[in-house]
Amino acid sequence: MSALRTPRTALCTGAELSAARYRQPGVVLTDRRFTVPLDHSAPDGERIELYAREAVAAGREDDTLPWLVYLQGGPGFGANRFSGKQAWLGRALQDHRVLLLDQRGTGASTPANRQTLPLRGGAEQQASYLTLFRADSIVRDCEAIRPEVTGGAPWTVLGQSFGGFCATHYLSAAPEGLDAAIITGGLPTLDGHADDVYRAAYPRIERKVREHYARYPMDVERAREIGAFVAEREPVLPGGYRLTLEAFQSLGIWLGGSDGSDRLHYLLEDAFVRTPAGRELSDSFQEQVAGALSYAAHPLYALLHEAIYAQGGRATDWAAERIRAEFPQFDGEKALAAGGPLYFTGESVHPWQFDCDPALRPLRDVAEALAGRTEWAPLYDPARLAANEVPVAAAVYHDDMYVDTEHALRTARSVRGLRPWVTNEFEHDGLRAGGPRVLDRLLGMVRGEV
Repeated sequence: MSALRTPRTALCTGAELSAARYRQPGVVLTDRRFTVPLDHSAPDGERIELYAREAVAAGREDDTLPWLVYLQGGPGFGANRFSGKQAWLGRALQDHRVLLLDQRGTGASTPANRQTLPLRGGAEQQASYLTLFRADSIVRDCEAIRPEVTGGAPWTVLGQSFGGFCATHYLSAAPEGLDAAIITGGLPTLDGHADDVYRAAYPRIERKVREHYARYPMDVERAREIGAFVAEREPVLPGGYRLTLEAFQSLGIWLGGSDGSDRLHYLLEDAFVRTPAGRELSDSFQEQVAGALSYAAHPLYALLHEAIYAQGGRATDWAAERIRAEFPQFDGEKALAAGGPLYFTGESVHPWQFDCDPALRPLRDVAEALAGRTEWAPLYDPARLAANEVPVAAAVYHDDMYVDTEHALRTARSVRGLRPWVTNEFEHDGLRAGGPRVLDRLLGMVRGEV
């Protein structure tokens, strides 16, 4: 199959969709709902609902257009809720009809959270249920709904971050469903354990923290002051989140985004306020931190974050927590005692978060069951990837804090015909920050125009 292959199209009739259509500037939207098997290996069993938002350029709603399905990063996040042609969507709508899919368990699809999971039974039953929410099931969902959406024609998949992991599995499991695959910041290690992922991650995080302190040297002392206050008081934030020193350090997750260093700086500079009782953390600081650290809106991120790497009969066993001990510079208490800089962390999930976050506390035993699980199906087929015929282009962000560049490039070399675009112009959120340019280049690459 050539990279110059002309995409096949499918007709979507106006009569089928007109009743559910609504508009934003320049865009016509349609809510789509589907039912799929909870377990695709048991197609006659329980079914769950998937929600997706169809988007097409205004004036082209009745045209025959190739389809692009978008898979959001995460795990555990629903698809972007755009207003009009924001970010990359406007570029996609120039020549595609777009399906913004809420992956199973997220957004408006059948939810999986502290409120709904107890319907499954105890912790072990809930954990078993959640094993069906990884990339393999998401791809089978896509293949289950594709005939209804496209009339059977293949589509292009755009996978951001974890969505790129799903796209890589798609190439392994069902390449016949794809006209092309576009991946942004999401080429996974094909065979690495979660330990390998985090052993590579902590040095990247350290570099990001050093870069932040070089940009904002006043934040070294500010972070130490806040860290010492938090370590002593462990304040309870709005909504019930218990702010520990480790939790405060985890705000470093922002440093992987294009504006994250600036956001962190602005947060730190207004942390304290003087009150009749003495110096306290300001309401504004507490509110922002509570919003940044809570997993109430995306609990699957915490529950499945390490499970997305699990395969090969090994438990993840809280990999990020274990591997962190190999990097003592991240020990906040020792840093404060020694007078050194406080290193932030990020893009990792730890057992203590299930104690701090009220949205996660009821799920602690479920998380433990998932961390100890060894029965994980393989996610990637190296032989099939080596024989790939689907045009693939991937943006590899050279300074990506979330996805290791060497892991990504090793995978790029393992997928026949994959064209990597390695750039340090963007952080992990390049598809958001530079969406039209990023998508335009990658579309040109899969079409052989660039």
